Amino acid sequence: MFHRHKFVESSRKHWSSEPAFIASMAAAAVGLGNLWRFPYIMGENGGGVFVVAYLIALLVVVMPIMILEVAAGRLSKGSTVGTYREVGPFGTIYGWFVVLVTVAITSYYLVITGWTLGYSVDAIRGQVRVFEEFSSGFNSLWFFIATTLLAAVVLARDVTAIEKLSKLLMPALVAVVLFLVYRASQTSGWEEAKDFFFQVDWSRLWSGKLWGFAFGQAFYTLAIGQGYLVTYGSFIPRKTHLPRACLAVAGVETSIALLAGWMIFPFVFSFGMEPGQGSALAFETLPRVFAQMPGGGWLAVLFFGLFFAAAFTSSLAGLKVVTAAVAEEFQLRNTTAVTVVTGVMLVLGTASALSFTPLEWRIAGEPVLDMIDRVAGGDVIIFSGLTGAALLCWFIPPKRIRTVLGTANRWWEWRIYLVGRYLPVLVLLWAVLIFAVNQARGTGG
Repeated sequence: MFHRHKFVESSRKHWSSEPAFIASMAAAAVGLGNLWRFPYIMGENGGGVFVVAYLIALLVVVMPIMILEVAAGRLSKGSTVGTYREVGPFGTIYGWFVVLVTVAITSYYLVITGWTLGYSVDAIRGQVRVFEEFSSGFNSLWFFIATTLLAAVVLARDVTAIEKLSKLLMPALVAVVLFLVYRASQTSGWEEAKDFFFQVDWSRLWSGKLWGFAFGQAFYTLAIGQGYLVTYGSFIPRKTHLPRACLAVAGVETSIALLAGWMIFPFVFSFGMEPGQGSALAFETLPRVFAQMPGGGWLAVLFFGLFFAAAFTSSLAGLKVVTAAVAEEFQLRNTTAVTVVTGVMLVLGTASALSFTPLEWRIAGEPVLDMIDRVAGGDVIIFSGLTGAALLCWFIPPKRIRTVLGTANRWWEWRIYLVGRYLPVLVLLWAVLIFAVNQARGTGG
């Protein structure tokens, strides 16, 4: 055990400062979940009422769990597996479960990131196509391979490469989003978009389906239960104020997601399109929108360039979770771990990439990518996040967590343990109740 900890300490570097840590975590959090998933989930779930439910879920539940995961990483200064080993043998099993979930998610995330790279290249060439045409050949496969190899090159340079990339990308992302929002404000659909955001159907707050989407989106975009936060927390500088840093990251993440809505929906309404078009909102609808707008070619370059930059930094974060676990658990050099993980991603991701080529790979009639996203990127994340919070709060004394929060304010400690200890129990009881009611209804019928 001593030898393993010695290896971890000798191989681990740290972010240079709290702002650098915030920029890198924000770059990891802001990705396809904000710019692709948030707008279409919002479009399918009533607009403004979804935003209200999402913000409540974020502030009441997700923020304490986020701080808890970062604090756990800072406490152990190890990988995801090493961190959860602190709670006992089951914690080790859970830590590897988180790594496997992250492997599954990152494998198809790299495919979608490849799509954004392909659209960026097409936009520069002035040949942006709708997704059906883009995926008619093997573009999905070639751009996935290119993206994965590029990510491997960045990761081989270790944590400082991610930090430098994040410092360059984050201001550029914000600038491009604000510019596109400004252009959207000049369209005829701006007023309709305002109504979509601010006219809230309060009666829908009683919908369990709405809250399920809201919590799922919050867990997904802030990377709860996926090992990202634990891994990034293990690199945190000593003097960082954890609640402040996490609030800053969540603020950036939420702002980008909302701005993405302001960027997309005015264009959608301007051309008489429906907001609830699902994933086609970005890859199917917007290419047509840009093609009909004055200066649309330049806007396409900006938009899809932003898409790729955000998706790529999130892909790097997922890969870092896996490579950190592999390197530290098997005592491998960083470059060796990166090589191993890259090979695994190329194998697993190819199945997802080929599901959107003429080969049309399917599992039970469903594209491989869609199946993995539905299983690993849905309820599994919520289950993983709640399980991790319960393990940390029930088996690690509050005093130990308090030492790494970076603040003497006990209010955050109280919130963390209230949510981490009792929310998983309440959710379990609720699930058992729903199961019992359904069984009773079935018997009664």
